[in-house]
Amino acid sequence: MKKIPSKKEISVAKTTEHQASTKIRFPIVGIGASAGGLEALELFFENVPKNSGMAYVVIQHLDPNHVGILPELLQRTTEMKVLRVTEHLKVLPNHVYVIPPNKSMSILNGYLHLFKPVELRGLRLPIDYFFRSLADDQQEKSIGIILSGMGSDGSLGLKAIKEKNGIVLVQDPLSAKFDGMPQSAINAVIVDILAAANELPEKLISFLKYTPSIGSKTDIDNKSKSNLEKIIILLRTQTGNDFSLYKKNTLFRRVERRMNVHQIDKIAYYVRFLQENPKELDILFKELLIGVTSFFRDSAVWEKLKADVLPELFDELPNGSVVRAWIIACSTGEEAYSLAIVFKEALEKVKNDKNLTLQIFATDIDSDAIEKARKGFFSQNIVADVSPERLSRFFTKEESGFQINTAVREMVVFAPQNIIKDPPFTKLDLLFCRNLLIYMESELQKKLMLLFHYSLNPGGVMLLGSAENENTQNNQFIPIDEKLKFFKRSVTPVSTELIDFPSSFRHIGKQTSTEIKTVKITGNIQTLADQFILQHFAPASVLINGEGDILYITGKTGKYLEPAAGKANWNLYAMAREGLGNELPGAIRKAKLNLEPVKLYNIKIGTNGGTQFVNVTLQLIDKPETIKGAIMIVFSDVPNTPKTANRKPRKGNQNSTSRELELELDLQRANKELQSTREEAQTTREELESTNEEMQSTNEELQSTNEELTTSKEEMQSM
Repeated sequence: MKKIPSKKEISVAKTTEHQASTKIRFPIVGIGASAGGLEALELFFENVPKNSGMAYVVIQHLDPNHVGILPELLQRTTEMKVLRVTEHLKVLPNHVYVIPPNKSMSILNGYLHLFKPVELRGLRLPIDYFFRSLADDQQEKSIGIILSGMGSDGSLGLKAIKEKNGIVLVQDPLSAKFDGMPQSAINAVIVDILAAANELPEKLISFLKYTPSIGSKTDIDNKSKSNLEKIIILLRTQTGNDFSLYKKNTLFRRVERRMNVHQIDKIAYYVRFLQENPKELDILFKELLIGVTSFFRDSAVWEKLKADVLPELFDELPNGSVVRAWIIACSTGEEAYSLAIVFKEALEKVKNDKNLTLQIFATDIDSDAIEKARKGFFSQNIVADVSPERLSRFFTKEESGFQINTAVREMVVFAPQNIIKDPPFTKLDLLFCRNLLIYMESELQKKLMLLFHYSLNPGGVMLLGSAENENTQNNQFIPIDEKLKFFKRSVTPVSTELIDFPSSFRHIGKQTSTEIKTVKITGNIQTLADQFILQHFAPASVLINGEGDILYITGKTGKYLEPAAGKANWNLYAMAREGLGNELPGAIRKAKLNLEPVKLYNIKIGTNGGTQFVNVTLQLIDKPETIKGAIMIVFSDVPNTPKTANRKPRKGNQNSTSRELELELDLQRANKELQSTREEAQTTREELESTNEEMQSTNEELQSTNEELTTSKEEMQSM
């Protein structure tokens, strides 16, 4: 007698059967194509073996009002069975599936599902839609291929596949009839295989068959660990970034990917390859960053932020406050701009009169991504993530995409930054760090949590990624919404430890012995004698640079120079005593013109309680190279009051005679200085006249250009 299975047994059996069916053990290849895609698809499938062991899903831009015969056309080029997709169709290996017209398609547990397009008219992105679904469903077994087509459909989907460690192939733009989609894909991600359509199948099969030895290891042996550490050292030297505390499994998967590309079977050989090819280090660095982002990613998070989190924050802040936010790992800026848009919408919704503003600091380790973010220009693909209302209000439509409005752009400051080693932003009200911690070891995660706690104001809000958690044990953060990963910094202060982050810029100095050893110096008699003469008998002098800053002093210069009052200033112009300060600027200008010495005679300077006459010699230095361009200034005292040659002394008061001599010397110096000033003024006038002529010439050229443009405009208007 047969036993009738119970409901529980039937349920368990169905569950087991379903789980078995969902374990797809073969790769699923999504192929996106548009204009010129039919020829590329035919070339592709003509070169796919009948038993490749893969399933192929074709997403072609089709006329929504015509059924089309694409499956029939492709069937002529391949021995595999080609099917037009119907609802809930199971994917099998060695089959080709073609999307029907006027449908969007996704995949769940290996079954294809069809939807009516959300967009009734205008831009549709069926390739992006399916690629994202494929990445979520098949994870690392997902494969995305972009063939000929216009526009940029598929680029965002390839990013999602890349994030899941899937494989990305693109038709070489040079071989494509229309290179828009291939070129957009190349700009969006690091492509694993780039080739003509007829070469892609062979390269893909070779890529999948070529599995490095590290791929099958669950436990990393010491030799592989050592080689991985060598790669980390090479990356640190090349890029300045330290990956030593990133999860080793993630690093191994990304290294394995690059080894597959170059058909290298051992990690030790790849280390050597990196040493010989610095460009590969840059590519590996980009591969490790996994810069995947989109506008309003995880829509429930942004709805929560707009409806609850921001309004509560607005209520707590005083009037006129600046809300400070930090977006960590911002990639190309979509998340930062999303926050700016939601802030504006939330502020309008609450209708308070607090005059709040938002300042966003968005940082990323990738300088290229930061440059793209600063431009604020995005492809047409963002229509899949941004509503028409937001597009019309916060973006400006351009020919090839959308430009973020100035009002939103000015709310964000983008900067390259490594969260592990660079100083953090502080006094924050909002901190976003989504999908970064999952790639880091727990030790580094805990250190970053301490850093985030330090950066946020008490009551500040932290947002993490969907797969991340606040893993501190001392109640540093209070959950606001554990499902959506909103946390609030605790108001109660907690004890924090000093954080020592690994830094590629840390230089370990050579250890020196603390014991000071006495070294006996055998001096040269000539050198010692020269030093003695220099110190005791050489005239006072100073060495200055071109700006007048004193570089070196010889002898006693106190009679000629004195420190200026206030902040310490070692500039000759500030330190020159009364009388000398008037003469030096002109003399220094002359000295700079040639190598002839410039001499000043009988300069009267004020000293402490009296006056002193001094001769000054200035010499521009040409050699040695180390002090080339410096000026040596030598002071020598005049012992007695100078007398003018051929002058007969007058009878009378000796003081009167001395006074007349001083006045005559002052007059001579004034005449020389006046002559020098006239020469400089003449030179300046000539230079200004020359500049004026150049400006007039430029003005005439601009007027001519303006007339030509006006004529062209009139011609265009008349057409």
